[in-house]
Amino acid sequence: MSERRFSQLDVFTAQPLRGNPLAVVHDATGLSESQMADFARWTNLSETTFLLPPTDAQADYRVRIFTPGGELPFAGHPTLGSCHAWLAASGRPQREGEVVQQCAVGLVRIRRDGARLAFAAPPLRRSGPVQEPALRAQVLASLKITDTQLLRLQWVDNGPGWMAALLPDAASVLALRPDFQAMAGLKLGVVGAHPAGGECQFEVRAFVPSLGVPEDPVTGSLNAGLAQWLIGDGLASARYVAAQGAALGRAGRVHVLAEGGEVWIGGDVTPVVSGTVTL
Repeated sequence: MSERRFSQLDVFTAQPLRGNPLAVVHDATGLSESQMADFARWTNLSETTFLLPPTDAQADYRVRIFTPGGELPFAGHPTLGSCHAWLAASGRPQREGEVVQQCAVGLVRIRRDGARLAFAAPPLRRSGPVQEPALRAQVLASLKITDTQLLRLQWVDNGPGWMAALLPDAASVLALRPDFQAMAGLKLGVVGAHPAGGECQFEVRAFVPSLGVPEDPVTGSLNAGLAQWLIGDGLASARYVAAQGAALGRAGRVHVLAEGGEVWIGGDVTPVVSGTVTL
């Protein structure tokens, strides 16, 4: 065992304790996969990340991302939080103004968007309407809603396996009291529009009970997939803000921008804990 630098950050918020916490182990070289998985279960956060030297010459660092239930190929709030932690630990990107992260889904570009970091949404691995009647029935049972309340059901999978349900409005999203047993095996995002004129255009919730996270406070990967769908289908403008986490007492804000053929997912990152961990 050895002492390693450790950071815990709050992502998608400028105010501590209002976003999605992330644990980051710096210089994770030498840790086995089982040690990483054990530590992620111990932190019991939605994600814990481990920073490693890159194996791709184009990348600035490599990250492995674990939930209490297993490893993810990609996730958004760990991308922003890990990049912030890497930079704060004197990380120096190869390219001016851009950091390149290597993870299991491939290379992910991250840039500064004013005071925020923003990542380029990775391409969708699966998109289009969900056609399987059994999956639609499972979603209805899981969310405890009627068929008329489910306006659209769409694949927005950029690695984790996200499926997204569009509800009539933000109030419908916030009113959900899901049945997590019925949701077994699903990675389900839900979105609904807020009334025009407010700070946020959409309310989002994310449910992943199969990974040990019944509801995720704020979810970058889901919002990346949602943005590509909503903007691509003309359901959202090229720039908008999504709120997430209110049902858990959080106030996450996800800043979305479609520009030059790419979708960027941005958010504030607030350091909360720094020190060392013995692993």
